[in-house]
Amino acid sequence: MSERDVTLVAHASLRATRPTPASAFADLDDSHVVQAFLDGQSRAFDELVTRYQARLLNFIYRTIGDRERAEDLVQEVFIRIYRHLHRFDQTKKFSTWAYTIASNLAKNELRNRSRNPLVLFQAIKKHWEADHRPLQFEDSSSRPDDMYHKRHLRSLVEQSVEQLPEHHRVVFVLRELEGKTYEEIAEITGCNLGTVKSRLNRARNSFAAIIAPHLD
Repeated sequence: MSERDVTLVAHASLRATRPTPASAFADLDDSHVVQAFLDGQSRAFDELVTRYQARLLNFIYRTIGDRERAEDLVQEVFIRIYRHLHRFDQTKKFSTWAYTIASNLAKNELRNRSRNPLVLFQAIKKHWEADHRPLQFEDSSSRPDDMYHKRHLRSLVEQSVEQLPEHHRVVFVLRELEGKTYEEIAEITGCNLGTVKSRLNRARNSFAAIIAPHLD
């Protein structure tokens, strides 16, 4: 598969309107899919795209606040993965490596901008320490008036979160929306655990202080 093919696969996947057909590699874990690709089974790369394109797109979009640009960047993520997969340390988690690439591209995008982007957060929880999974904003079982309230809250979040510094925003998205552990965030961002926890606490406190006046 050429780099052009990688781009086309990612581009098509992001805009697909039908479910992806079952893959021959679907029952394998990431490490075995990676090894299959390195062993010459080029279609194994399609499985990696299928598994991670939506997750990485959401992460980048929430970080930079621009859906169209996020689609471009997630294609770049897969191009870089394709180029460098032979160098990947297979004692590490593939997902962490992929998120590291995505995080670096997102941060570069923010640095190159002349304005602060909006970042979409999906919820506010009273006890930040208690959640061990990505935050869920909308529940299909909610009543219409509850859905309206949550969407209104999301609008307030969008307007408030642009004031968070980039390095706080990244760890917040990784923890609260992507459900990453502190250890994974440290590896993705290249920071030690103390720095990750400090930034996350500051991001939570700053965000709460900014949005509090708008809440009942």
